[in-house]
Amino acid sequence: MDAADIAAGRERWQQRYDRSRTRDADFTTLSGVPVDPVYGPAPGDTVEGFERIGWPGEFPYTRGLYPTGYRGRTWTIRQFAGFGNARQTNERYKMILAAGGGGLSVAFDMPTLMGRDSDDPQSLGEVGHCGVAIDSAADMDVLFDGIPLQDVTTSMTISGPAVPVFCMYLVAAERQGADLSKLDGTLQTDIFKEYIAQKEWLFTPEPHLRLIGDLMQWCAAEIPHYKPLSVSGYHIREAGSTAAQELAYTLADGFGYVELGLSRGLDVNTFAPGLSFFFDAHVDFFEEIAKFRAARRIWARHLRDDYGATSEKALWLKFHTQTAGVSLTAQQPVNNVVRTAVEALSAILGGTNSLHTNALDETLALPTDESAEIALRTQQVLMEETGVTNVADPLGGSWYVEALTDRIEAEAEEIFTRIRDLGHDATITAGILRGIEDGWFTATIAEAAFTYQQSLEKSEKKIVGVNVHNATITKGLEILRVSHEVELDQRHQLGDRKKGRDSVRVERALERLIATARSGENMIPAMLDAARAEATLGEICGALKAEWGIYREPARF
Repeated sequence: MDAADIAAGRERWQQRYDRSRTRDADFTTLSGVPVDPVYGPAPGDTVEGFERIGWPGEFPYTRGLYPTGYRGRTWTIRQFAGFGNARQTNERYKMILAAGGGGLSVAFDMPTLMGRDSDDPQSLGEVGHCGVAIDSAADMDVLFDGIPLQDVTTSMTISGPAVPVFCMYLVAAERQGADLSKLDGTLQTDIFKEYIAQKEWLFTPEPHLRLIGDLMQWCAAEIPHYKPLSVSGYHIREAGSTAAQELAYTLADGFGYVELGLSRGLDVNTFAPGLSFFFDAHVDFFEEIAKFRAARRIWARHLRDDYGATSEKALWLKFHTQTAGVSLTAQQPVNNVVRTAVEALSAILGGTNSLHTNALDETLALPTDESAEIALRTQQVLMEETGVTNVADPLGGSWYVEALTDRIEAEAEEIFTRIRDLGHDATITAGILRGIEDGWFTATIAEAAFTYQQSLEKSEKKIVGVNVHNATITKGLEILRVSHEVELDQRHQLGDRKKGRDSVRVERALERLIATARSGENMIPAMLDAARAEATLGEICGALKAEWGIYREPARF
């Protein structure tokens, strides 16, 4: 790019920056030296390929979505939390919010993630152990008691039974007197990544996509600020993928949901801003920064060129980041504080919109109050003390970072071509479905995980406290243990709730739900009615399983 074009770009950035609101904050170094809001080529310089780097807030958004960077608004501190019953988790949420958290992120227990009630025989021993148990809208009432849902952004990490859980959240908001159209938050709902990596599905892909399409349509019309889909790469990376695979598989899933929205007759400029993303921040500092920068650039280009998006917000890739759980070690767990801080910093320098930092004891158990506070304070130290919020994309123009960004983008593009080739009609969706059916995704991730494990065992890759620097004077941790009484109490409450509700109303609501499923109409209103009647998650999912069947992954060797 020649000097004149670079100068014109800087002028466009300056005009947008001047029109933007910035925080009332001290934008100087620790020594008191003022810093500019952005840095770029010197006047008169020519930079080959600078159009791929650009300026913050301008296509292709390599350097971020906003001209102000974090000077305008810092990332949202959104700590993922949930354990035991709704009352216990409500107490943790209030602690997080009081300590400076900016939003809530709900972790559900395994029975809830699988669409089962707490009294289901298959739930035995799992209730409340990896997240909070939610059986009906009454549990949602308790979960958010004293927390005005209209004023707090709420993320829910659940995919298979995401839609009925979302309806229970809406009912809890109604009972608070909230204006549903004002709700803001994110529902994960990403069923593609379940088949690819996490394995928490209920039905075959087609019924799940039917529900997701209904949800996209309903939210676009009724809750315009709510994001009904968070396309998740986190679980793909945690399963053992490379950074390029995480990026490519995640964005491919996102393209598949764009194709779903278009197939429903939705305007891409209307529904695409409601898609958000969820990435892993692993421990290779610069590779992760490059991944995040490449993600924005790839998404903007494909949405514009392949799917016809014209509005700026439709081209924006907004993403949440969680530090890498798979990088945490049971050996010398205090080292996990350092790992998490480094990973969080990579997400920040990559321009994340919200962030969760893992606790040091999460490889052993759910976080204690103390370790959860340390995780929260990690973000606050980075935000308040390090100066990383002063300059937009401070690594932009680094030879190393730009080369890594280009490299990971090129690898992702090669993977997109492979996925399209898997299908029968050159669409991403057909390729994803075929890749799921053939086990292509799981096989490629397994190969990447195996290669990395070999490098660890050969000590080519190092993990402190595991295969290097093993000696330690640190002692074991006191970990959080969820009492078996939690499960007994949850089952007892659920039994009482079933006895006290209007069973005829529940039965009619479930009958209407199935009739709607057969009619092809949008299923959200009928599912809302079932949630209002206190139909349980297991009853709603059970009725749909009876109608649609369940999915069993083919055996592969």
